[in-house]
Amino acid sequence: MDYKEFSPESLMMSYAYNAEDHQGSIKCPLYQTSTFVFQSAEEGKAFFEIAYGLRAKCPNEKLGMIYSRLNNPTLDLAEKRLAAYEGAEEALFFSSGMGAISTTVLTFLKPGDVLLYASPVYGGTEHLFNHALPGFNIGIVKFYAGETEETIINRVSKEFPGKKPKIIYIEVPGNPTNSLIDIEMCARLAEHYKEGDCKPLLVVDNTFLGPVFQHPLQHGADISLYSATKFIGGHSDLVGGACVGFSNPICEIRVMRSFLGSMMDPHSAWLVLRSLETLKIRMEQQAIGAAKVAEHLAKHPKIERVSYLGLLKNGEQGKDIYDKQCSFSGSMISFYIKGGEKEAYQFLNNLHLFKLAVSLGSTESLAEHPATMTHIDVPDDEKQRLGINEQLIRLSIGLEKPEDLIKAIDEAFRKVG
Repeated sequence: MDYKEFSPESLMMSYAYNAEDHQGSIKCPLYQTSTFVFQSAEEGKAFFEIAYGLRAKCPNEKLGMIYSRLNNPTLDLAEKRLAAYEGAEEALFFSSGMGAISTTVLTFLKPGDVLLYASPVYGGTEHLFNHALPGFNIGIVKFYAGETEETIINRVSKEFPGKKPKIIYIEVPGNPTNSLIDIEMCARLAEHYKEGDCKPLLVVDNTFLGPVFQHPLQHGADISLYSATKFIGGHSDLVGGACVGFSNPICEIRVMRSFLGSMMDPHSAWLVLRSLETLKIRMEQQAIGAAKVAEHLAKHPKIERVSYLGLLKNGEQGKDIYDKQCSFSGSMISFYIKGGEKEAYQFLNNLHLFKLAVSLGSTESLAEHPATMTHIDVPDDEKQRLGINEQLIRLSIGLEKPEDLIKAIDEAFRKVG
């Protein structure tokens, strides 16, 4: 049977798993063990050579289990299924989204290198790039949605003469404003900086829309990266991260993960396997609900503007990018309330049914104030440039009935002002 003939949502139930190898268990068992027994010393040597990147696997050779910091059967299956969802060669899970991001960039950046990234990104990512990496003598250059390739190239040349980026990193849609960056444009930037066989690695944080509504690898990305805590986990009961891509970079990241110790634990991997089975139906239902909520918000007299991909009109910035690389608008909504922090807090403090909490992509709807919560560490001038001001509120729409969410929103607005 050629599993490539089937859709990803079908593969999540059975791909890469043989019940006969696990006492007939219809679901993969949770292998809650720290270490594994070798059949021989020679087998142990062979496994370690592969795990430490000392040699490539021989044809038909399999990497056996060694130690749960390196590999684990439950985790191995979760990674194979995530790779299948994106049609990728390899996938890795991490202990958190920041674990995935930091392990990936530290694999390929060394002192003296340059990272080029698109702003905005998640607040933790912004802190890593602008506060932690410069301490390792890594140069940082940022660009913004709507800027041309020429503008970006000139900025890199001006800030770091004679140097080329080692990594191009984008988060699309951007958190928390739903800004859109053209993945194919960034792939062309990578080609521009190519020297021989070496070119910058294009990394795309695909958390808001992937792996269901956007597929960066199909548009020229090398790595599709996630906070698996969000939609992939989807139940607010695990913390995790993931990256998906081609074998060569993923294998290098796997080696770095082993030594940084940023691997996902077996129990979280087991929960991820559960969540992957319902990923598409959850994301689709959440997106349908979000569309109804966004349309209502767009007409509300106490709102200045709504940032939601499904409301983009022809001619607006980002609409052509959305049509090219996104198949649906997702379930993240940001809006600007009339007033300021006082009115935003009045709304949030009186908002029922939603949970006042950070994170996103889970079954329950969440609301937060980015400027003073997830993005509090972003410098004030950068916040203003990005539109992360006191008026901005971010909603993550869950699986509640959208009409009930709208009732809760209207009731909260009645308490504002």
